[in-house]
Amino acid sequence: MFQFDQYLGFLAFLTILTIGFWLMIFLISFVIPYWIFGASIERYKEIKAEKKAKREEAAIR
Repeated sequence: MFQFDQYLGFLAFLTILTIGFWLMIFLISFVIPYWIFGASIERYKEIKAEKKAKREEAAIR
């Protein structure tokens, strides 16, 4: 069926395919939600700080 070099190529292909599959699963399930959630929290903190600065500026006047 396969010669030895074809067999090694096929195994290399399956290995790369499997690594890519699990990497995508990891990225989709953990990294991307973590990134989005962290960015949302940071943006919320920035908005909150801007509102506080405006309130303090208005109180000074």
